[in-house]
This record gives sequence, structure tokens and C-alpha cells, in this order.
Amino acid sequence: MDRHRCRFCADELDETFIDLGLSPLANSFVPPERADTTEPAYPLHARVCRACGLVQLPQFESVASIFDQYLYYSSYSESWLHHCESYAAAMIVRAKLGVTSVVIEIASNDGYLLQYFRRAGIRVLGVEPASGPAAAAIAKGIPTRTCYFGRDVARALRAEGHRPDLVVANNVLPHVTDINDFVAALRILLPETGRATLELPHLLHLIEGIQFDTIYHEHLSYFSLATLETVFRAHGLRIFDVEELPTHGGSLRLHVCNQAAPEGPSPALERLRRREAEAGIDQAATYRGFREKVAAKREMIRGFLVAARGAGKTVLAYGAPAKGNTLLNYCGVTCELIPFTVDRNPHKQGLLLPGSHLPIRDPAALIAAKPDYVFILPWNLKDEIIAQLPEVRRWGGQFVVPAPDLTIIS
Repeated sequence: MDRHRCRFCADELDETFIDLGLSPLANSFVPPERADTTEPAYPLHARVCRACGLVQLPQFESVASIFDQYLYYSSYSESWLHHCESYAAAMIVRAKLGVTSVVIEIASNDGYLLQYFRRAGIRVLGVEPASGPAAAAIAKGIPTRTCYFGRDVARALRAEGHRPDLVVANNVLPHVTDINDFVAALRILLPETGRATLELPHLLHLIEGIQFDTIYHEHLSYFSLATLETVFRAHGLRIFDVEELPTHGGSLRLHVCNQAAPEGPSPALERLRRREAEAGIDQAATYRGFREKVAAKREMIRGFLVAARGAGKTVLAYGAPAKGNTLLNYCGVTCELIPFTVDRNPHKQGLLLPGSHLPIRDPAALIAAKPDYVFILPWNLKDEIIAQLPEVRRWGGQFVVPAPDLTIIS
């Protein structure tokens, strides 16, 4: 077995969390003219560190090759925008932010979040490595630095006089190759009286919901609260509160301060610590049970698609998310079972999904085809997607949601 080291504590990784076989990078969309070209595929084998509990994948591609031309734009999800608007309103009150305050967001994408602080008259700055989303944010009037966040960038921002009252980092820590550099940079940037909030998927929800499709190469790390507390403590920071969110199938919002800050642990933090311990988040038996459930879920998904085809029913997919590519490739789904998918993001339309090579089309193509089933790949957005497609019910179509269990909604 190849020897791998934990990206946080450098301990040897010899415990398997889940092995999903070989798969191309989840966001490596394929131009149609390269449909016959063999794509590189890498082991999608997640391991868990016995020392610190961090579940992780090895890094196969450079960060630049993944994110420099990133095609994910946060503003195409209406439910996500509502989530962010509500967060901004709540934090303006909770952190007592006003016209003299500063909010800096790490991995600010297309300005999806900072726009709400800016509308409230608060000064903002985004840090975003992907040139496309960064340009979109700047076009909205959101000041944005196009670079990767780490110690050097944090020191440069401090030298320029930036003293943010709030630092936001949503769904970025799992993508970071050097966790220690990133968290140390947060400590550098954060003033003694400042606070940071981070949102990220919760390992416990991944296990309980059998969310194997949320595992993909660009998503390098999978965190429990226990591991997160260890990571932040190592860099002079402390989690003082936590919120459990429904986003991305079950996420945590961490409220972080400097180690010496007066904030004590909230009741919610204490409750989640106990819940993780009771769930056996640090026990090997928990992971073995997860692997068995994933294998059963794969057979259920394939069984449905094969049976639908045998009965002469048509199945089309909705969405082109990274999680959808893990699901399709692990379950061996090709165009024979699902001829194409659709997505609202015009940057993805006209391309092929990696591995499965399902064509990505405009949602109008799905309406024109009138399939019997619409298989929702971004299942965490199922309510939003179903609301966007009232025509499906008019022709008697049904929606298929693969998580937490395979469910048909008519």
C-alpha cells in the first residue's frame, strides 16, 4: 500500500474510510471534441488519521490546475443566496457591524456573500483565486484580490492596515492542501477582538446520510468537530460556538476567536461534542459500517436506473455538481442509462461530465424531452430545483433524489 501522511499532523495514514475506486477529477469537464480522449483517473480512496481523526484524500493535482479556471459560480443557486443574505443580516447584529467595520471573505467566489454586507454600508474585501468568479465579483463592485490565501497573503494584508472585524471562510477549508498554513494565516489576519466564521460539511452528516458522493478529489479533507477543535487549538484559535446548518447535506458554522478571548463555549458546542462522542465518530467500527451502507446504496441506484431502462422509461439528470460526478462514476452510470443532464450555469453548458461523459445542456432541453424521471444530482438543492420545474409534474414526470435514501417524488 502507498504510504500517505496526514496533512495536519503528519501521522501515517493506514486506516481506510472509504474506497470509491478510480475516478477523474470531479470538476474536469470535457470539451466535446475531446470525448474520445482518455481522461486521467485517480484513486478516490479516503483515509482517516488515527492520531487526529482527520478524514482525507491524497492530493493528485496542483491547486492551480483545479481552481485557476474554476467553473463554480455561487450566485446560480437562489437558495444559497437566501442563506447568505440571512447570515449577513444575523452577523451584522451579532458582531455589531457598522459603517466603520470591515469584513474580509476568503474564497469569496463571485461576490455572492459580500454583496449583502456592502449593501449595508460595510467595507468589504474578497480573496478569491479563481479568475472567472473574481472578475464577476469585481464587476459587481466587490473589491477582490485574485490570489490564494495563506500566511504570506495574511501578512501582506496586515501590512496594508487591514484589521477585519469579521473574517468569513465558507466551504474552503476542505479544499485546502496546507491546512496549517491556512489556519495560521487566519490567526495572523484576525485582530485580538475580531472573530471568524467558517462553514463546511460535517463528517457526522456524511456518515449518517451515506453521502459518499460528497467525496471527490478537490474536496481534500472531511472534518468532525473534534478534529476541527484540535486544528484551531494548534494555531492559537478557539471555536466558541457552532451552528448546525442544512446546507450541503448538513454543515457546521464555526464561530472562532483568539485563544485568549473571553468568549466561553456555548451550550450548542457542548451538545455537539457529546453527540459526536455518542455516535462513535472516532471508532473504526463506525467507518466499517459506513462502507457497507455505501455499497448497498450503489446497488440500489444502479438497480433503479437499469429497471427504468428495462421498462422503457426515460431518465434525465438535473445539475452538474462535483458530487454528481462521484455518484455517476462510482455507480457506473453512462449515457445509456441517463442520456444527458442540464444545468443553469452557462459556463458548464456544452461540455461533458468527467468520466460518464453525459452532455450538459440548458434546462430547456429537459423540458423539451419530457422524461419520465428527473434524477437530481445536487440533491441538497432538491426543493429549489423541484420548484423551478413545475412542468415535470404536468406531464406526469417524477423526481428522483439519491440521498439520504433513493426517493421518488411524484
